[in-house]
Amino acid sequence: MNVLKTISYFSIFKYPITFEEIYNFSNIEDKTLLVEELKELCAKGVIFKIEKYYSDNKEDNNVVRRIKGNIEAKKIMPRAWKMARFISKFPYIESVCVSGSLSKGYFEGDSDIDFFIITKKNRLWIARTLLILYKKVFLLNSKKFFCINYFMSSGYLQVDERNRFTATEIATLIPMYGKIKYGEFVRENNWINEYFPNLKRKDKNVKEISKGFFSKGIEKLFRTKLGDYLEYLFMKITIKKWNSKFNHLSEEDFKLAFKSSENVSKHHPGNFQKKVLLLLNEKYKEIEKKHKIKFIQENV
Repeated sequence: MNVLKTISYFSIFKYPITFEEIYNFSNIEDKTLLVEELKELCAKGVIFKIEKYYSDNKEDNNVVRRIKGNIEAKKIMPRAWKMARFISKFPYIESVCVSGSLSKGYFEGDSDIDFFIITKKNRLWIARTLLILYKKVFLLNSKKFFCINYFMSSGYLQVDERNRFTATEIATLIPMYGKIKYGEFVRENNWINEYFPNLKRKDKNVKEISKGFFSKGIEKLFRTKLGDYLEYLFMKITIKKWNSKFNHLSEEDFKLAFKSSENVSKHHPGNFQKKVLLLLNEKYKEIEKKHKIKFIQENV
């Protein structure tokens, strides 16, 4: 019942999905079999088809919401491209991708433009600190169009948490700048093909990164032991600050929500990954109880 898992996952976000989206985010490679399975699930009242969308909810409110959000996403994409280009100009930035809801083609009034950023090896924390300083000083700490909460360095590009949530987040990234490093990231995380073997690469429009005088100067200046020291210092200061600010979290939750090392910096105070997967497992239990359909629970 991988198809039902796919529909259930997106229903967590109140997001009905089309046949092609179900195909892309399931492991059924034969579209004829997929059509038959969807017909069977609809006939049994497990899922519902509203216009061209499938959902586990027969109300059409979410379809209207989705269509409106898709329109808003198209409107905001030029701004996302502009911001991605700006981010790519900073020192040590090697790739910039849009993530979050916008990467799924959805945007609404209170949404942020989220970015996933790959930096040079051993300079993640300097790159991150410079971007955060810009946000605090010039954007008055607003993250509306500048939400930079996930960094990885080219020193280690494998996402360690392998589950439906991270597979979906990786699969839906929209690469904008830095085609080479994005390609390396995709190859390092080809385990997502176990979840979504039908997905196609989407790096046709990725632009090259061109650094200016300022970035080149900073990179040259810190190509020394001073740079190594600052890299270590910025990492330690940031982790200490997060530990103090979010000391209410358990050690396990903190490590997941604020995963930090020389090669990764994740700042997710809401621990969204865990919340989504717990909600999804609860949905599986509801379906199992109501429709007698067995599921293997997701790894949280």
